[in-house]
Amino acid sequence: MTTLSKSVAVAILLANATLHAQGYPFSQRGSVTQSVAYTNISVTYGRPVARGRALFGALVPWDSVWHPGADSATLLKFNHDITVEGKPLRAGEYSLWLIPREHAPWTVILSRAAHVFHKPYPGERFDVLRVDVTPEQASQIESFAIYFPMVLRDEAIMRLHWGTTAIPIHIKAPYAPRS
Repeated sequence: MTTLSKSVAVAILLANATLHAQGYPFSQRGSVTQSVAYTNISVTYGRPVARGRALFGALVPWDSVWHPGADSATLLKFNHDITVEGKPLRAGEYSLWLIPREHAPWTVILSRAAHVFHKPYPGERFDVLRVDVTPEQASQIESFAIYFPMVLRDEAIMRLHWGTTAIPIHIKAPYAPRS
């Protein structure tokens, strides 16, 4: 860990301790795993808490790369090749990033820089996949969540949900694993 990374980590711990002392909950670590056909998908992420703040367009600015989560970048693992929004993605580990937009589809980015902190964005040179996804209005959720509300045979929707905004990401897995 670099000196800068250590300084950032200490600053986050101190900020979290201050917020916790004021009665605000810490961001928690979360994980979800899902089998889709013969493919195992695992997601490990931080769960920031809204705490009454305006989220998209305020805390999370429009048109800038944002890491959905808190602390370490959200980590996705796939043990077989899949497609994401119809585009192929090789098995492996990736970090997840988004570009939220006020009046257009959001961009989902998967980066091969898998084990990184949530800032700074590692850069386009590490991008493996970029797809556009249209956000949906959803019921209010206080802590950021990633879950799979739909899994059918060889396809699934992985939903990123915070506040009243949900981002559905369509995943398709091979029904038989490739050797």
